[in-house]
Amino acid sequence: MKDLLYLKDEQIKDFIQLLYYAYRETYSDPKDILSKKFFGPAHLRALNLIESNPGISLGELIYKLKITKQSINRVIRDLLKSKMIKQQKDDSDTRKKKLFLDKDGKIFFDIIYKKQKKRIFNALKNSEPESVVKFKEVLKKIING
Repeated sequence: MKDLLYLKDEQIKDFIQLLYYAYRETYSDPKDILSKKFFGPAHLRALNLIESNPGISLGELIYKLKITKQSINRVIRDLLKSKMIKQQKDDSDTRKKKLFLDKDGKIFFDIIYKKQKKRIFNALKNSEPESVVKFKEVLKKIING
């Protein structure tokens, strides 16, 4: 544990590389499924957020993805056209549109989730309980800066 107090640049670089490889592998698992719909990583990130935040507004989606409205427009158009998501007007403010997974979107997301879940589940299952908890804590600290 004392080693962690004196992290060297090489150790941090190695950690960054490991994060990159973990991300790459986790998102490459469903790549063939996504490519059949001509979807990419941006579509998957949007589907993930819409699935975990039903009724999310376009503005909230843009904020959470940290992208511009222009960047998300193509993705949203593709997802609407392929009936993966649906938009509903907000009851209190009809200018706002809430986003939900559509029936096909739920099925599609579930297929992708099962593919990704296998890798993550196996890694967590084959780790010590304490390291799983600590890993989650470290990831949250990376995310929250």
